[in-house]
Amino acid sequence: MSLKGRTALVTGASMGIGEHIAASLAEAGANLILFSRSEEKLEQLREKLSESTSSKVIFRTVDVGNLESVNNAVSSCAREMGGIDILVNNAGLALGAPNPFYNLKPDQILTMNNTNVNGLMFVSHTVLNHAMLSQNAGTILNVTSITGLEVPPFPGEAVYHANKACQEAFTNAMRNELNGTNIRVLAIRPGCVATNFHSQRVGHDKRMYDQFFEGFEPLIAPDIARAVVFMLEQPLNVSIKVLDVVPSAQRSIAVFDRKWDERQK
Repeated sequence: MSLKGRTALVTGASMGIGEHIAASLAEAGANLILFSRSEEKLEQLREKLSESTSSKVIFRTVDVGNLESVNNAVSSCAREMGGIDILVNNAGLALGAPNPFYNLKPDQILTMNNTNVNGLMFVSHTVLNHAMLSQNAGTILNVTSITGLEVPPFPGEAVYHANKACQEAFTNAMRNELNGTNIRVLAIRPGCVATNFHSQRVGHDKRMYDQFFEGFEPLIAPDIARAVVFMLEQPLNVSIKVLDVVPSAQRSIAVFDRKWDERQK
């Protein structure tokens, strides 16, 4: 299915995986709605994509955890773009690692829950009601994580892993509830990806960050973006319901081949 001329909304679009998903969708011919909390970064991305592609690109500064903000942004964008064909729920964050749950600050818990759970649900709810249900068509793709199924063997991130498990359950339930429509619901589960997200989750501690990827090359954001485009370009009668995308050295959630890079040399 060609993405040319279709309208895609990408949350968390100002950096990292979200930025590269947006760029790849624009290269494939999609028009874009970009959501993030950083107006400056969104404006820079809009200018970059407008110069390098023929896609129409608009953006809104949105805290996805604020329902009123989400509702206003989605409704105005749907009117301006004449509908929304694709939603990529990418916005998310992990805070406080490697602290165990009992050492987290309450505001860290609330921020993660609000962004990772409420945000995904608020955006999905408003896009369905302002666009996809009346169109009786569309694709929702949630960026979850391999950690939504199994907890890694290192401390911290209890809230983040719980959020990702919730996203998995919500994705499956929403897919069933949309039976009788032409709306697909998909999930992509990234493994280890070298982005600001992973730096943030360890408090931007370079030593911890380097140790995490010791001995192997992690994925980079364009790897995930290519996989997203692949999923979205499938014909309407084909759903790649879930796609795990991990470094080859990440043999499972808990097993890393730390000699991978050495062998490749």
